[in-house]
Amino acid sequence: MTLHPILAEVTQRIAERSHATRAAYLAKIEAARGKGAKRHHLSCGNLAHGFAASCEPDKDALRNGHAANIAIVTAYNDMLSAHQPYEGYPERIRTIARRLGATAQVAGGVPAMCDGVTQGRPGMELSLFSRDLIAMATAVSLSHDMYEGALYLGICDKIVPGMMIGALSFGHLASAFVPSGPMPSGIPNEEKSKVRQAFAAGKATRAELLEAEARSYHGAGTCTFYGTANSNQMLMEIMGVHLPGASFEPPDTPLRHALTEATVERVLATDCMGGHYMPVGHIIDERAIVNGVVGLHATGGSTNHLLHLVAIARAAGIDLRWDDFDALSSVVPLLARVYPNGYADVNHFHDAGGMGFLIDQLLDAGLLHNNVNTIMGHGLEAYRKLPVLEDGKLTWVPVPKESGNRGVLRAVTEPFRHDGGLRMLKGNLGRGVIKVSSVPDDRMVIEAPAIVFDEQDDVKAAFDRGELNRDFVAVVRFQGPRARGMPELHKLTPTLSLLQDRGHRVALVTDGRMSGASGRVPAAIHVTPEAEAGGPIARIRTGDMVRVDAHTGELEVLVPADAWNARVPDNVDLGVHHTGMGRELFAMFRQSAVAADLGAGVF
Repeated sequence: MTLHPILAEVTQRIAERSHATRAAYLAKIEAARGKGAKRHHLSCGNLAHGFAASCEPDKDALRNGHAANIAIVTAYNDMLSAHQPYEGYPERIRTIARRLGATAQVAGGVPAMCDGVTQGRPGMELSLFSRDLIAMATAVSLSHDMYEGALYLGICDKIVPGMMIGALSFGHLASAFVPSGPMPSGIPNEEKSKVRQAFAAGKATRAELLEAEARSYHGAGTCTFYGTANSNQMLMEIMGVHLPGASFEPPDTPLRHALTEATVERVLATDCMGGHYMPVGHIIDERAIVNGVVGLHATGGSTNHLLHLVAIARAAGIDLRWDDFDALSSVVPLLARVYPNGYADVNHFHDAGGMGFLIDQLLDAGLLHNNVNTIMGHGLEAYRKLPVLEDGKLTWVPVPKESGNRGVLRAVTEPFRHDGGLRMLKGNLGRGVIKVSSVPDDRMVIEAPAIVFDEQDDVKAAFDRGELNRDFVAVVRFQGPRARGMPELHKLTPTLSLLQDRGHRVALVTDGRMSGASGRVPAAIHVTPEAEAGGPIARIRTGDMVRVDAHTGELEVLVPADAWNARVPDNVDLGVHHTGMGRELFAMFRQSAVAADLGAGVF
């Protein structure tokens, strides 16, 4: 199938503007490749430190052998349900590597916070910047020059993007990401949403809400809604650093273990020691990045990746911009409906055909680059297939041409939407984004008076006082990366959703984030410049008419230009709202943070 002309045009535009930086990046990783086992270039003292704690067979191999040594960078902890299954992975990987004549070592660990635990809490202010800390920790882990390949054990929100940024700084290494899979489905998402809204309205107790949440988040594995964690998994597969079909296989099944073993094999097959060298820096190129954006649109994925994909691309010398997301959104159909864009979860998506069906459909429609590099080799053809065990042996079979559940996953010929449901917004309030894949058609344009808040908790307090039973635009500002680390604002979702269900026309405008769990309420997020940087959002006053138009892309305050330009931005003393939680340790990140449309980190 011929590549769609818009896809070709956007990719060419990215390649042209990235020519110098991409060339410099490729030259850097080529210089780092070297010849032979890296460890044999170390001094005797360096090398002795590197194998001192290894078992005798590994010690001998590291000392005298010339086979590859694989770095394991792990985000394991047993508080984070998605990462708990990783506890036994290092020993499993070491055993597999020995059987294949190689070695593997845990090179280091990275922090792995759970956004689900920190939502609405001071700890959420550390979340976005943890991505950059994870990138640094990944690079520190790989800095010992002991490795020819790397395996990354990470799944959730900032962890995979941070690991990928760190991995690309060592882009000469053969690398793969190793998923662990989603937890079993819990209570239906519709039921959970009803309890949340009932609690927001004062019609459900805390005990009832906790019971619903505990029946939803109830076991080891990734949370099953389609937020940033599962968007990460989709991206790693469609960009070629997962094995085909690996993203959503549940934890601790024979097939999951077989996929992990095969991932080790692929990294060893593509390291610099052999004739099929395929480092991660050659996999993540302009075409792979565009494929990632396409996958994000086609699945209704997390808006966090308007930050993370931009930062990942920059780490590979690629200049990706929000305008590229916007252009691709206009031609990529929405093929999946997974909560919060529907009521199914990722297990239902996987059972309906999952990533194999999605990639097959997009390839046939000319909406993915097929001529890419992956850990399987050249081309995406291998990703049209599904992994199965036949007589205990891993193999891949062609994906069915029909969805197993049209309510969850559809063909290109009958999409849920004909576009990707993501819009760029701009106007006298700056630039922002809005995810409309689950917004009702009659809420695509909201024009209403602003009510200005500088704390998300103040929205709920105003609701409890009965002040929000009307049409309005909630402007929640001083939430950007420089102000407080750009926290997610999901405490707002139940309240605003309840008001919308009552018939009020409501919207959100913020320089903070809403991520992959953005719901049915129109939300102009990532507004840049942020309030703390003197952005226009800091000039809004309660009562100003604000227009959020997802059709035309307008983000406007309807104040006469002379009066608007004469206004002085508000300046809020953020220090009075903070009680520590490690915030002072991240002063460098806040001071160095770039704008949201540049990736909102320090990279």
